[in-house]
Amino acid sequence: MIKVGIIGGSGYTGGELIRILLNHSQAEIDFVYSTTRAGKKITSAHADLLGVTELAFTGDVNLNVDLVFLCLGHGNSTKFLNANPFSENTKIIDLSNDFRLNDDAIFQGKKFVYGLPELLKADIKTANYIANPGCFATAIQLALLPLAKDNKLQNEVHINAVTGSTGAGVSPSATSHFSWRNNNASWYKPFTHQHLGEIGESLNSLQENVGPLFFLPNRGNFTRGIFATLYTKYDGSLESAQVLFKDFYKNALFTQISDEPIDLKQVVNTNQAHIHLHKHGNTLLITSAIDNLLKGASGQAVQNMNLMFSFNENEGLLLKAGVF
Repeated sequence: MIKVGIIGGSGYTGGELIRILLNHSQAEIDFVYSTTRAGKKITSAHADLLGVTELAFTGDVNLNVDLVFLCLGHGNSTKFLNANPFSENTKIIDLSNDFRLNDDAIFQGKKFVYGLPELLKADIKTANYIANPGCFATAIQLALLPLAKDNKLQNEVHINAVTGSTGAGVSPSATSHFSWRNNNASWYKPFTHQHLGEIGESLNSLQENVGPLFFLPNRGNFTRGIFATLYTKYDGSLESAQVLFKDFYKNALFTQISDEPIDLKQVVNTNQAHIHLHKHGNTLLITSAIDNLLKGASGQAVQNMNLMFSFNENEGLLLKAGVF
């Protein structure tokens, strides 16, 4: 049994971590840190946990826990670690983008490993510090990694992906509050989204000179999930592409290749990633779906924790989709 701390526990990703860890047989929550809710019960932020836990938020940090999750806004993890020097025995999983890129991976002498198990499982198992991937980055990389490994990303890749409102965080904004988001749709950060950097580094680790990625993110009028469609030139048959993807993910517990078209509800509330392939002429269409808060954030973080401590990889993550 390991003791874990959560920094930033009142937000969406912190809440999902609490829910998972309360049902994890090998991990015990030591503290949940929050600057805005210290002293208040966890249920003041996560009402669905009423009757499940009596834990309260704290303003104190135990610097000697076995593992700490950082659920802070981008740019704040570095500030927090500078102010709170954890023990050398404390492993860290950061859910922000502070350490994802190669140029940012070493901080205070700590080497952060990029935490995408389908790509770097062996490295994650021996790592002490993990940079958890972004949600869009996870959905898109899983759709493209098998092609990169086979040197098939020579041409342009066009990506259209829609995300739920929880991807914008728990604090209301002009584009996340109900009155604007409901019955509405819009794009943002066209072709410049910050996740393109980590996507590019992963693909380039498998294939040199990857073709350009044209990524158009969209806001959906639903709360959670990412549904991505990607297409690129592919000269092989659909069957050869299916063999390529199924072979690449044959040992991946949470990434499934579906022979039938997929939809978002299949993966919402789970740590699963579902992928479907379709061929039209010489164009390969890849559809990828994940839950942005689970496989795109907290679920993948726990998956990484399981690998780091040699637990069963799916411990705490056998979750049911809300398909109806």
